[in-house]
Amino acid sequence: MCLLFPKSGTSQTTKLQASLFEGILLAGYTDHGAYINCTGPAVKYILKKASIMAGLLPSLKIKEDRVQAGAARNSLLTPTLGFGLTGCYKHLVVQLPAFYSAKTSTTDGKWKLGVGVGYKF
Repeated sequence: MCLLFPKSGTSQTTKLQASLFEGILLAGYTDHGAYINCTGPAVKYILKKASIMAGLLPSLKIKEDRVQAGAARNSLLTPTLGFGLTGCYKHLVVQLPAFYSAKTSTTDGKWKLGVGVGYKF
């Protein structure tokens, strides 16, 4: 086999791979509230000590509704699924997520962008 596929002297420094879970925990801000999430299924581009991922983000949004008196309120904690880009350098993580905010009695449904920081275990 070595005769057909000789090894070159250079090593591969970048690669693209699929990932189910990365061991990343993040906290951030979006749509006048906070979120806590971990990275879910993603496509990851790996550099030497850094990586960039695009994928799904299972999250727990923490947001208090601004509603008129007497109107129904949503829960303070809401599980949600977002998607976005996550960049890792060693153990530092920066994230640009997008979450969908459903239509309510006072606002239309829209995609909201956010920003977060975290740690890769």
